[in-house]
Amino acid sequence: MNYLLLFLAVAFGFIIATFLNKKELRNMEVFLAFSGAFLLSITVFELLPHVFETPSKKIGVYIMVGILMQIFLEFFSKGAEHGHVHLHSETKSFPWLLFISMCIHAFMEGFPISEENNLLIGVIVHKIPVAIILSFFFITAGYSRAIILAFLFFFALMTPIGNFIAHNYEMVHHFETEITAIVIGIFLHVSTTILFESSKNHKFNLTKMTAVIVGIILAFLL
Repeated sequence: MNYLLLFLAVAFGFIIATFLNKKELRNMEVFLAFSGAFLLSITVFELLPHVFETPSKKIGVYIMVGILMQIFLEFFSKGAEHGHVHLHSETKSFPWLLFISMCIHAFMEGFPISEENNLLIGVIVHKIPVAIILSFFFITAGYSRAIILAFLFFFALMTPIGNFIAHNYEMVHHFETEITAIVIGIFLHVSTTILFESSKNHKFNLTKMTAVIVGIILAFLL
């Protein structure tokens, strides 16, 4: 069921994107702010205490590796993980660098998902607006339906595959804490970037701030 929900989150995003116009897409900023706050809160409330059950400076190193890894991936994804997509309209070739970087990101975020935490909900809440924005920009950039569906299909598979490997390969269990720490770094970078961008120009926005507060409270209550 977890695998299906993760896959359907992307499919749901694509369906929503087909009915949106550019003006309506701007309203996604509020949903992005909520998703960023929710994902950050799940990371802080649940994942961080788990990896620091036995405090170690080494865990901090792996978290920093995750942050640097996400920064590196964003050189190729152009920030699509937190709602920014910059496509060149003059080319209709398959965006391989964007595809690979997004798939690596999605693959990694599947590893820490388990019955012992609420990360599944956080990842789904994060995936839906990203899938909407990705789909919308692909559509408006004039990419063929086949390219869009192929991209989204494999992107949707990556998180379930990562989660499957984490739960079915004994070798991965030996590095569970280290892998989780790397994913924490990825989540910290993505979620804080979303929150930073939601307060662009440092102007107070009551709607976005409300979405952030609601996201934090919901994550705490889970």
